[in-house]
Amino acid sequence: MPAALDAIVSELSEADKQERIELLIDFAKNLPPLPERLVAHKDATHRVEECQSPVYIFVELDGGQVAIHADAPIEAPTVRGFVAILVEGLSGASVADVLSVRNDLIDRLGFPEILGMLRVRGLNGVLHRVKADVRRAAEAAEPGPPPST
Repeated sequence: MPAALDAIVSELSEADKQERIELLIDFAKNLPPLPERLVAHKDATHRVEECQSPVYIFVELDGGQVAIHADAPIEAPTVRGFVAILVEGLSGASVADVLSVRNDLIDRLGFPEILGMLRVRGLNGVLHRVKADVRRAAEAAEPGPPPST
């Protein structure tokens, strides 16, 4: 797991229930705005279907490092906070590090204790979408076989 995400997991998992909620809301407030060049691309292709809130994920690779951009509504602070955690914790990591993030991340963050099952399922959908998009971006970046002559 990337060091930045590991530090966030440690901080949240050691916090009590109330502190965890406050930290999640703080993350929500700090989600960077979607770059202007991506705003027009908020469509079904980038939307996380498993999430009730309209969450849009954009993954790019730059020199083998992952860049994640996302948009989530301010009116959905728990989802927005989790998205911000992924953006902060995974941006700049290698593809291998992102793909090594365990699928029990939401449990390790202690979110089932503070969120309902429906919301937890949506957060799992966000995590799976990020990992799938990173995998697709890495596959697209790999040189393919030479063209036939």
